[in-house]
Amino acid sequence: MIQFDIITIFPKSVSNFLKEGIFRIAQEKGDVKIRVFDLRNWTHDKHRKVDDTPYGGGAGMVMKIEPIDRAIKDLRKTGSKVIAMTPRGDTLNQKKLKKYLNEESEHYILIAGHYEGMDERVYESLVDYEISIGDFVLSGGELPALVFVDAYLRLIPGVLGNENSSQDESFENDTLEYPQYTRPENYDGMKVPEILLSGNHEEIKKWREKEAKKITKLKRPDLLK
Repeated sequence: MIQFDIITIFPKSVSNFLKEGIFRIAQEKGDVKIRVFDLRNWTHDKHRKVDDTPYGGGAGMVMKIEPIDRAIKDLRKTGSKVIAMTPRGDTLNQKKLKKYLNEESEHYILIAGHYEGMDERVYESLVDYEISIGDFVLSGGELPALVFVDAYLRLIPGVLGNENSSQDESFENDTLEYPQYTRPENYDGMKVPEILLSGNHEEIKKWREKEAKKITKLKRPDLLK
């Protein structure tokens, strides 16, 4: 079983996502466990304070190392990997997701950052990976943590109803996914390509490969080798 522990100061916002879609399906199938923890449970002051002003001055607040360290120590077990969700991290993509999958860790602890970030000693001493989902700043690391788990779950055999779904998706072959169509065949003069109606699966496969390369060249030429 693969387990994900998400540490956050907004546990309810994360828990709501876990009741729907692939999060719910993966857990119901029994191969995945996702838990959410309130970082404030590891504070020892009456105000349950998880942040403080930065040394040297500056705007905003910084997340304290003490509660994060206590949380990780309580949750960590043999083989655990600790991930800090942060804009300064390594940008996530499909190849890197497969790397995490292939390392066969059965336990990930994800820390959702906030404010001006975390005390630098967290990054230096407590985490194994720093991960970003793009070159932009969000109000917190909860959504990036959910993005990581969602994308990871799709790669676990048996989670998706159709195993071919993940193999044909965007980025799997250094291309975007080919165009998809469904009923009606003709909508307001916009028609489904004839090849998809032909029943010739070999020709359909060739058409899809060609279209995938074409749309990648148009929209994401950086992906083409």
